[in-house]
Amino acid sequence: MALKCGIVGLPNVGKSTLFNCLSNAKAQSANFPFCTIEPNVGVISVPDDRLTRLVEMCDPRSTVPATVEIVDIAGLVKGASKGEGLGNKFLANIRETDAILHVLRCFDDENITHVDTTVDPVRDMEVINYELQLKDLETVDARLAKTEKAAKSGGDKAARMQLGVLQAFKEALEQGKPARSVSFEGKDECKFAKELFLLTNKPVLYVCNVDDSAAVGGNAYVERVREAIAGEDADLLIVAAKTESDIAELDTWEERKEFLNEIGLEESGVSRLIRAAYALLDLQTYFTAGPDEVRAWTFLRGTKAPQAAGIIHTDFEKGFIRAEVIKYDDFVTLGSENAVKEAGKMAVEGKEYIVQDGDIMHFRFNV
Repeated sequence: MALKCGIVGLPNVGKSTLFNCLSNAKAQSANFPFCTIEPNVGVISVPDDRLTRLVEMCDPRSTVPATVEIVDIAGLVKGASKGEGLGNKFLANIRETDAILHVLRCFDDENITHVDTTVDPVRDMEVINYELQLKDLETVDARLAKTEKAAKSGGDKAARMQLGVLQAFKEALEQGKPARSVSFEGKDECKFAKELFLLTNKPVLYVCNVDDSAAVGGNAYVERVREAIAGEDADLLIVAAKTESDIAELDTWEERKEFLNEIGLEESGVSRLIRAAYALLDLQTYFTAGPDEVRAWTFLRGTKAPQAAGIIHTDFEKGFIRAEVIKYDDFVTLGSENAVKEAGKMAVEGKEYIVQDGDIMHFRFNV
């Protein structure tokens, strides 16, 4: 599934440094605004201990992990919604992503210039959120002008529904709230709301970029951000991008583990961030496992078996007969597929089965 997260933030907050750590790509990182002109794109493997364990047990000829696409979008500035800096282009890049990783500078360093001279992550967050909200308000107002005419005619039921959605978004945005703060119950309303592709309707993870000393517990800047987003439907993650860059330079897993232990971390911030991005998109994983291949397949939470089968191949969904399902814990505990079958732990599921995170699947189909 080609789902992707966009890394956004003001210039010089650590976006490209973080992107380089994530993807091992070498996005230009320099101490001046707009060093990233075109969005850098990296396909990131999702760390998953379950996949590692299945590979150890099955010894397959190939292994394919789950992935998330990460886009490093150049720094936004005040006035971006009106085209300031390279605003229009950058906002278009954000619109193409499925979720936002909003990087905030939460460290002091006199050698790294801040675009507004002082470090204030809450102010920085508000600057970007304001620009995104303004752009969304522009989008909503443009649609409202067309929809109001159709709704007033009285006979267009769809237009009346759309008018209600647009008015709800407009009210929230004018109050300085993101579009994702508005919820709808009806299926048609939800579908139309999604089709508007509003920037502030995307799920967001605030990434607080700190220095080494705050990598474990955070700092006062992080706490200010945490308080500021308390009423918002968003998550927060602490990452020391410079430290992650140093870790990425180490050659072996043992060296990286020792480095992490020295600073009091059990795992790297990059691993935590990738998993958080995966969860932010409401993604889960099922597996196929055997001597030829162990593979992690990405699906949206709530997907039923035929649609999950279709992720492998459309023929699997068209000719779906049943799914043979093994729970990951049963497979690991009993040691093999045959042992699971003998223990009566393999389930046979039909078209209404909702696939669960960690399921090991085998699909039967006929076309």
